[in-house]
Amino acid sequence: MQPGPLLHRIDSAIRYNAFGVRRHVFLESQPGKIILRGKVDSFYQKQMVQESLRGIDGVPEISNLLEVEYGR
Repeated sequence: MQPGPLLHRIDSAIRYNAFGVRRHVFLESQPGKIILRGKVDSFYQKQMVQESLRGIDGVPEISNLLEVEYGR
């Protein structure tokens, strides 16, 4: 994905709607797919990061590969 409005909207959604986990979440893009990688504190955070992207127009398939690390 080229940096641009869609990438900015995705980054903003994660930063402002996913409980402050942005510094531990990394985006990767492949044709037709956004891949989430990184580490979060709970399965709830993992799901909320993914759900924060669902309402964004133009977001293709989401592959959530975030790892849960308790007590990080």
